[in-house]
Amino acid sequence: MDSFIGVGRWSFGVDGILGLVPGIGDAAAAVVSLLIVMLAVRAGVPRIAVARMLANIAIDTALGSVPVAGDLFDFAFKSNMKNLRIYNQCLKTGHLSSIRHWGFFVVLALVLAAVILVPVAAVVLLVRAI
Repeated sequence: MDSFIGVGRWSFGVDGILGLVPGIGDAAAAVVSLLIVMLAVRAGVPRIAVARMLANIAIDTALGSVPVAGDLFDFAFKSNMKNLRIYNQCLKTGHLSSIRHWGFFVVLALVLAAVILVPVAAVVLLVRAI
């Protein structure tokens, strides 16, 4: 899905191409991406790793849905390759460094809080100024 077609040192795949289709492209790519997650769940991959895989798909789908910039993001952010690395790491070692994945979720929560709180604070300050 992420690196099927190679052009020089770059590669891209069906995920980026599907993302070019307005409306349904990113959703269709997300559904296909869930196949890796389903395999991981069946293989007994730890829940934190599965959560990280789902977060990668959610980020890819949400940001990839933004017109034009999202299409460029789709070609750069390779969520399926990231998920495959997580899956293979868990299969090879039987475990994974969950601290790294928990750290990812802490940073993600802080970014989401900032994205939500900054506009709210701006509105509150504007209302107070009026």
